[in-house]
Amino acid sequence: MPTVRVLSCGGTIASEPDDAGAAPAKSGRELVDAVPALSAHADLRVEEIASRPGFDMDVETVARVAEAAATAADADADDRPDGTGGADGIVITQGTDTIAEVAYALDLAPAIPVPIVVTGAQRRFDEPGSDAPANLLAAVRAATDERFAAGVYVAFDDELHAARDAVKAHTNALGAFESPGKGPVATFTRGGVRVHREPRSYSDDVPAIGSGVTVPVVHSGLGVDGGRLEREVDAGADGVIVEGTGLGNVTGDLGDAIAAAAERVPVVVASRCHAGPTEPVYGTRGGGVTLRDHGALFADDLPAAKARVKLLLALSAGLSDDEIAALFDD
Repeated sequence: MPTVRVLSCGGTIASEPDDAGAAPAKSGRELVDAVPALSAHADLRVEEIASRPGFDMDVETVARVAEAAATAADADADDRPDGTGGADGIVITQGTDTIAEVAYALDLAPAIPVPIVVTGAQRRFDEPGSDAPANLLAAVRAATDERFAAGVYVAFDDELHAARDAVKAHTNALGAFESPGKGPVATFTRGGVRVHREPRSYSDDVPAIGSGVTVPVVHSGLGVDGGRLEREVDAGADGVIVEGTGLGNVTGDLGDAIAAAAERVPVVVASRCHAGPTEPVYGTRGGGVTLRDHGALFADDLPAAKARVKLLLALSAGLSDDEIAALFDD
C-alpha cells in the first residue's frame, strides 16, 4: 500500500457554515476520515499546515507547504517517529481561489521526486452535491499512479491538469478548472485513468520560494493612463506585471510609463485573454514591439496571476536581470 502525505491548508473543502459566513474549520484528518474510499488506495498520513481561505493564502504559507512536501518525499526519513518521511505521493488541500497559483509556485520550486496533487472543492462537505469526496479521491488516485512519477498537478472534477497550465475558469461550477489551449493531462473514470498528454512538470526551475518581494499587477484597458504604474514603482515595487490586451499591447500613456519603469525594475507583459501567447507585433507607443524595445519582458501564455508568481519567486531568489529575462524567454 503506497503512502500519501496529505497537507491540509483550509479552503472551502475544510469550511463549515456560520452566521458570519463560511470559514475553514475542519482538520485534514476530518477530511480524510469523511471519505472512507481513500483508504483502499493509500496509507494516508495527515499534516496540518494552515487553516486559511483560498483567497487569503500567502507566500509564507506556500513556502511552508513546499518545505513539508520536501520532507514528506525524503525517502531517508521514512523511519522518523512522526512518520513525516518516505511518502510515495503528496496531496495538498486548499481553497480553490489560489489553487492554480500555489500549484504553479510549487512546480517552479526545486523538483520533488514524487507527484504533488493539489485539490479542493467548490461545495463544502455539508452542501448538497458536494464535490469534496470525488476531488479528494481523484487526488489520491493521481498521487499513487506510477505514470505521474513527478511534477505538480491540479485534480478537480475528474480531471488532472498540469500546474503550469491550470486556471480557475468559473466562480462556482464544479468543473471550475481548465487548461486553456492545452487540455487536461488525464481524466478519471470509475475504472481507470486516461492519460492525454505526457505527465510531467511543464514549468521552469526557480531556486526557492521566498518572501519579502512586492510585485503588483497593473491592468491596461480603454483609456488607462500610466499613473498607476508610476505610483507602484515610486512606492518601491520590486517588479511589475502589466496585464495588457490582445497579444500584449497597452495604451500609449501606459506604454510611455513602461518605458520609464523598465529602466528601474523588471516589467513583464501578460494578456487579459484567456488563451494564446503574448507576442510583439505592433508598433506605436503601446504596441508590443515598442514595449520590447523599452526592455519589457513577455509572459508567453501565462496569465497575469501566474506571471506574477514567476516574477515574485525569481526576485525573491535573487536572480539577476539576465536570469529573469531568460526565465521569460520561452
